[in-house]
Amino acid sequence: MLVGIANKSDDSYNLHNGLWATWSRINGRIILEEQSQTQKLETSAMASGANQLSTGISLANRYLIQSVIGVGGMGAVYRARDLHFPNVVKLVAVKEMINQARDELVRSTIVRNFEREANLLATLDHPAIPRIYDYFTYNERSYLILEYINGKDLEAVLGMTKDFLPTDTVIQWAIELCDVLSYLHNHKPEPIIFRDMKPSNVMINQHGHVVLVDFGIAKPFQGPQRGTMIGTEGYSPPEQYRGEASHHADIYALGATLHHLLTRRDPRLEPPFSFSERPIRQINSSVSVELEKIINKALMYEPADRFQSAEEMKQAMLKLARQTGALDRASASTAAFTSSIGGIRPVWDFTTEDEIRGTPLLYGGVLYVGSYDYNLYALKADTGDFIWKYPTQGGIVTRPAVYDGNIYFGSEDKHLHVINARSGRLNWTYPSEGPVRSSPEIAESHVFFGSDDYHLHAVNLISGRSTWKTNVGAPIRSKPLVVNDLIYFGAESGDFYCMDFRSAIRWRFKAKRPITSSPVHADGAIYFTSVDGTLYALDAKTGWVIWRFRLGKASISTPWIAGDLVVVGAIDGKIYAVDIRSAKEVWTYETEHQVTGSPIVFKDSVYCGSVDGHLYCIEYRTGRLRWKFRTGGAITGTPVASNDLVYIGSIDHRIYALLA
Repeated sequence: MLVGIANKSDDSYNLHNGLWATWSRINGRIILEEQSQTQKLETSAMASGANQLSTGISLANRYLIQSVIGVGGMGAVYRARDLHFPNVVKLVAVKEMINQARDELVRSTIVRNFEREANLLATLDHPAIPRIYDYFTYNERSYLILEYINGKDLEAVLGMTKDFLPTDTVIQWAIELCDVLSYLHNHKPEPIIFRDMKPSNVMINQHGHVVLVDFGIAKPFQGPQRGTMIGTEGYSPPEQYRGEASHHADIYALGATLHHLLTRRDPRLEPPFSFSERPIRQINSSVSVELEKIINKALMYEPADRFQSAEEMKQAMLKLARQTGALDRASASTAAFTSSIGGIRPVWDFTTEDEIRGTPLLYGGVLYVGSYDYNLYALKADTGDFIWKYPTQGGIVTRPAVYDGNIYFGSEDKHLHVINARSGRLNWTYPSEGPVRSSPEIAESHVFFGSDDYHLHAVNLISGRSTWKTNVGAPIRSKPLVVNDLIYFGAESGDFYCMDFRSAIRWRFKAKRPITSSPVHADGAIYFTSVDGTLYALDAKTGWVIWRFRLGKASISTPWIAGDLVVVGAIDGKIYAVDIRSAKEVWTYETEHQVTGSPIVFKDSVYCGSVDGHLYCIEYRTGRLRWKFRTGGAITGTPVASNDLVYIGSIDHRIYALLA
């Protein structure tokens, strides 16, 4: 009989029990036997109990265990941080196998197969296959150190949704699965047969793309041969029941997986090979005739009647996608769907006692973020662990600045606060006569900031005393920018100023409405937005207008310059990318509410929050959505990104760390 290998998984990784089932020798040949229910429960209890690694343990003096993300019959999968990269948050998945078999033959067989999985993964290089970083054995435990996949497996996705999955999205996943199977089947020096394609072995990562996991029973293909009867009942083809497996078996199992995704009918609960009795379109009328034909061909009883290669099936899917425009729609559809099922999971989140409206600062492996609970928090950037908090007498919306081991930030208690970055102890404060909502800028031994008292303040870093302050007749909430001994900032009067270090005004520009946006500089030009609905580019020396770009509505968003693009948000709910030379729109992306925060560009993606509560990740060049993450409240601040993490605060009182 064919042994159905049960998998236990959670949202982040997948454990395969096939390696750890009980082995026995019958008629001189090793076959797999199902464990009795009692044995499974006992083994699972051991694995999920005292034998689990505890959070905070450093495995092999290198992998710091952060959490358990999956539990199987004889082991677990953990999320861990690789400590060999102290200045980078490098997350890995640690797959553990606890070998407690009494029989020496069984013990050695289990270890040998675990090693085979490690050796097999080491030869593979494909974006849909997790990379392997390390393998080692310690006492009765063996470990694989794998690429951490942030997402959910398709079995979990099916369990979380009630409606049919979007057809365009399933087509995209099918094409990607055909591609990775084609890679395996054409692997050199020997083709590899996966042998266990099914929803629980397919992860959907945070970008909405497939990752094939669990190579525990994959093996090199050495021509037609009889062997172990292994796989998962319902997904495996007839020949696999006879102990035969070729690349045709993977094609059948992919067809069975797609049938399950589109019909929500689990083949493990149906008679074997009975897909023709459950026509896809009779169950799900949104599936096209052409797509049904492709899946039915993959599910033919005889291998010769199926697609003869995964590449052939992929080309059939691509042809269908081009004819119907499925791929053009799939990117947004997949990203929206991934977000709707909570496919993006934070690496960590930390809850304060009130809203987080501002932007955090990342410095020395510590995240500093203000809250409207009047506190500035210091958190470990990799784990979110609390270090200290410093209390003020007002809400904190400013982004902190750092200089010489000290943190500078303003508060609505009308003070600039300067505290020690390590201890959180106060060094000194500087009073203004109004709430401080302008983030500080540090240059030339001074800290510059605006206040609702209408003044731009210049304070000496050493003495904490005022060097000068200049009244501009309106609140200043724009962060000052210092470039080439000149200070640039906007005011709520609509005036934009260029001053020198003696507070003398070099030039002034008048917009039609308030300027809350902070200025940025690139190639001799200053860029900012105004509530008058305009993105401005001014000559930094003269203040002359280089160009204006009309936004849909008002903006208080600070522009971000990346290459030849200026990216900015607006109250009309859109994120704009504008050509820096021609001032022509390159693309726009529309969110579900106002964009009052500011975007950043990190690597090849734009990250920007919206009042709709989502953090958006958008392709930098095209404006296509990669993913979006929903918080519990509006996002009004700006993300911060470093290494592989992006941080964002929300009005839901939380600060989130997400994989970038």
